[in-house]
Amino acid sequence: MSLLERVSTLLRANLNDLVEKAEDPERLLKQLVLDMENQLLQVKTQVAIAISDEHLLNKKKKEHEDQAEEWKLKAALAVSKGHDDLARMALERSLSYEKLSRGFQEQSEDQKEEADTLRQALLNLDRKLSETRARCEMLIAQHRRTRVVGKANKARYAADANQDTTLIRMKSKIQQGEAHNQAEKELLGADSLEDRFAELESEDKVEAMLAELKAKAQ
Repeated sequence: MSLLERVSTLLRANLNDLVEKAEDPERLLKQLVLDMENQLLQVKTQVAIAISDEHLLNKKKKEHEDQAEEWKLKAALAVSKGHDDLARMALERSLSYEKLSRGFQEQSEDQKEEADTLRQALLNLDRKLSETRARCEMLIAQHRRTRVVGKANKARYAADANQDTTLIRMKSKIQQGEAHNQAEKELLGADSLEDRFAELESEDKVEAMLAELKAKAQ
């Protein structure tokens, strides 16, 4: 994949889709920013090279233009001296330099177009990187907040579940205690009733013994 194709892919990246599909969204977002920073550095390097090549081609074009003019002057000098053969040779050399100059001109124009394309890609990527950094920070904060809230909800659910379980156990224990107390109360009530009858029987026996003693005394 060429540099511009990679840049284009990064520019078209949809953060929301990437986050939804990622197992570790935070790691993916950080990696995306890092990739864009690396691509930005490469584009800057390519822009610098393209501009340098454009200047070099313009310099070569100018040098050949100067050579063409210089040979034209030499041809004029030869004509003034009556050396038509030298003039013809000088003009041929001038035409050769003009042809080379036009070739460098065409290359320079192509190079300028490439440099402009790279400059635009650099601007777009730089703007996209700034936007992506801001959105990544927001999404990372959102992801962390969601994770924290999720853990809090789980902890609260666990606490509620534990509390419910504890209350159920306590309620059961209290009910068991109440049942035990009631049983003991009933048992104690039964013992008291027997004691009361025993007392009545004892009183009757005492009265009978007393009457017997009185009868003997008479």
